[in-house]
Amino acid sequence: MSNLEVMYQQVILDHSRARNGSGTLPADIQTTSYQVNPTCGDEVTLGLNLAADGEIELLVWDGDGCSISQASLSIMSELLEGKTLAEIAQLYEDFETMMHSRGQGVAEELLDRIEDGAALEGTAKFPNRIKCALLGWYALKDALAKAGVALEEKKA
Repeated sequence: MSNLEVMYQQVILDHSRARNGSGTLPADIQTTSYQVNPTCGDEVTLGLNLAADGEIELLVWDGDGCSISQASLSIMSELLEGKTLAEIAQLYEDFETMMHSRGQGVAEELLDRIEDGAALEGTAKFPNRIKCALLGWYALKDALAKAGVALEEKKA
């Protein structure tokens, strides 16, 4: 295993333990999405409160699953903090592009934008693990859609 793979493995383990953004969804949460990966049992309920301008004021999630799904949720929560909807749309597309790359590699600029999310690049080599990494991102997109906010597709 290369030094980079060891470092990425540590980032995943650290985030799966840290669980940034994890907590009890408040009673006044505006919109939620429940997602489950039926192949492995990973599950998440993600909640959002949106400001009047449509920007995310609060993102909180509660869920259980493997270290990949939990790390991805933690990374996503940290990555989206303070971002505009346009930036979130780009990050969503970047992460999905990486996960569907089948481990063939993606542009360095994309990896730079998704910060710690780059640690999950190797997961794209394993089709049964891609759903684990995307679970929280799909919950985010669904919760936004339920609130009437569609993530615009942007190309880097």
